[in-house]
Amino acid sequence: MSIPALPPIPTRPVLTREYLAQAALALIDAEGLRKFSMRRLGSVLGVDPMAAYRHFEDQEALFDGIADVLFAEVDADTLPWDAAWPDLAAQYCRRLREVLLRHPYAVPVFATRPVRSAASIETGVRTIAKLQDGGVEPATALRMLRCLREYTVGHALSVSVLQLGADRRSKKPAKGSPKYNLLAQTADETAPDDHFETGLQAMLHGFTAQPAADPSGP
Repeated sequence: MSIPALPPIPTRPVLTREYLAQAALALIDAEGLRKFSMRRLGSVLGVDPMAAYRHFEDQEALFDGIADVLFAEVDADTLPWDAAWPDLAAQYCRRLREVLLRHPYAVPVFATRPVRSAASIETGVRTIAKLQDGGVEPATALRMLRCLREYTVGHALSVSVLQLGADRRSKKPAKGSPKYNLLAQTADETAPDDHFETGLQAMLHGFTAQPAADPSGP
């Protein structure tokens, strides 16, 4: 029996939600958030400008996908799950900060939406269970984790603004000038991003000394 002539094997990549979100993140990294659009994404990929809408309802849904991609970079499965929960929480916050600062233009995307990917939900469940095993009530554990996340994301947002050039607008008085005061001197002796660990450890020590109170209690 002769073999029929078959059409060429397709070589063009099939667009998926994950691929589009990754491509959108790469485009934002390269060109900035303000220049991003679904049409621009289609143009860069060489596809119909409307192609992304087959996978995402709108641009906000695509941004949800970008937040999922950013969370995936944290690689939560390799966190020190066998360590004490303060060490686990600290390492998670450090990794999240590192990921966000690798993508300064995309920090506002992550900061303005919940991350509801399967990996994120699984990580949340595991972390609350870890704190529960350490004697922390689940509702209190969630409040503590929210505090840590908001601190980490807020710090990354502040630092990313400086990375993108906001520090050039600084009006700090020059050393030796009449207005060079103690605040300006102290600013010269520190870095704009070197307080993260100070705040993180203060929060963790506070939580371990006295976990966050239940607002429904007395």
